[in-house]
Amino acid sequence: MPRSLSSTVLALFFAVLSGGAPSQDSATPQATQSQGSSASTETKKPKKVLTNEDLSKSPGEISVVGDEKNKQKVIPSKPPNPQFVASLRKQLEKLQKQLDDVNKQLVDLKNFSDGEPSTTASGVKMNKRYEREPIEVQMRALQDQKKDLQSKIDALFDEARKKGVEPGELR
Repeated sequence: MPRSLSSTVLALFFAVLSGGAPSQDSATPQATQSQGSSASTETKKPKKVLTNEDLSKSPGEISVVGDEKNKQKVIPSKPPNPQFVASLRKQLEKLQKQLDDVNKQLVDLKNFSDGEPSTTASGVKMNKRYEREPIEVQMRALQDQKKDLQSKIDALFDEARKKGVEPGELR
């Protein structure tokens, strides 16, 4: 008897569950239909983005952002003084030579620390003195000197740019 009672209770339980489920399912499609109709009314036409290919096919004129009246007129500046350009060029050549020498010294020290031969032809520098500083300290000093020379070169280029000298005129 307890077995038949439990099976009856289970049957009623499943009947209640299966009877309640269709009513919920029928409500869900109505909700989705109302959401779908509101979503279609809210969709807006996307803005058209023109590419270069579309411009050749367009029938009319294309508006450009900005107003012709508000554009600033570029007044051509007078050409820079040739003497100033020549002096800048000489200073830049001098600094570039110094920078090249520092780079060669750095390569020599790096090769020496790696045990490779020197880049100079004989390997002996008669006019140089013996250095007691470690290689790393010498390399650090040369790196600092290189940064200083590079900053001086950059400062000269900036000064030339401010005076209206084109970079091509200095090379």
